[in-house]
Amino acid sequence: MSYNATVLKVMIASPSDVAAERNIVRDALSEWNIVNSDSRCIVLLPIGWETHSIPEMGDRPQALINKQVLNGCDLLVGVFWTRIGTATGEYESGTIEEIEEHIKAGKPVMLYFSNAPVVLDSVDSGQWAKLQSFKESCRSRGLFESYSDLDEFRSKFFRQLQLKINQDWNSISNDSQPTVLTTTQSPTSLALSREAKVLLKACSNDQHGQILHLNQLSGPRIQVGGKNMIEDNSPRSRALWEGAFSELETGHLIEATGTKRQIFKMTREGYAVADQIAL
Repeated sequence: MSYNATVLKVMIASPSDVAAERNIVRDALSEWNIVNSDSRCIVLLPIGWETHSIPEMGDRPQALINKQVLNGCDLLVGVFWTRIGTATGEYESGTIEEIEEHIKAGKPVMLYFSNAPVVLDSVDSGQWAKLQSFKESCRSRGLFESYSDLDEFRSKFFRQLQLKINQDWNSISNDSQPTVLTTTQSPTSLALSREAKVLLKACSNDQHGQILHLNQLSGPRIQVGGKNMIEDNSPRSRALWEGAFSELETGHLIEATGTKRQIFKMTREGYAVADQIAL
C-alpha cells in the first residue's frame, strides 16, 4: 500500500579508514526504517558522495559535492579513526568541509571518534596530528562520542539515532524542510544504496535466487548468476559491494542457506522489495 512519507536525508561523512563504520550507519538507518517507517511515516535515506554525486565541471570537486549532495541533507553523521582525509583548498579535508558547512547551515551533526587500537607504523603522523587538532576544536563547540570497537559503535549509534530523531524531529523538519513523497516503495528499498539495489535486483532475476559470497586467495567474490560483482577487486570496489551485501543481509532480504555462509538465498521480503526497484 502506498503512503505519504517524509524523507530525511542522512549524510555519511568520513575518511577512507572507517569503511566498516559507514556500513554500520547504513545498516542502522535501514533497521530504523524497518521498525519505524510504517508507523511514523518517516524514511531515513543514507546519502554519500560515492553514491549520489555525478560528473560536473566548473568548480572545486568538494564544492560540487556540497552543491549536489550535502546541501540537500537534513542530518550528518561524521566518523573518524586515524585519518582526517584529503585537503580541499578551503578545509583540511572533504569530510571536515562537509561537517563545517552542515553546521554553518544550522543543521544537526552526530560526530564519532574511534579509540580502537591501531598499528603505529600504519598511521600517517600528519593525518593523525590534524585529526587531533580538529577533535580538540570540537570539544568547546558541542558533544561528540567515542567508541572502542565496532560493536560499541553499532550499539551507541543505533540508540543515539533513535534519541536524535525523537528529540529533534520538530527542529529537523522545520529547519531542513525534508522531502515529502507519496511512494509505493517499501521503506527498506528507499534506504538501500545503489549497489545494494543492483545486487538485489540481479539476485531476483537469477533462476536460483542466490548470491555466492566467497573468500578466495585472489580476494572476495560476491557472485550472482556466474558474475562477480567485484569486477576490478580494488579496495573501493570491495568496500562498496561488501557493504551492499551487508545491507541485504541485515535487512533480512537475503539469508544464508548453510553454516559455511557461502550461499545466500532471497527471502520473501527480498523478492517484494526487488519488485519495487526500478534501475
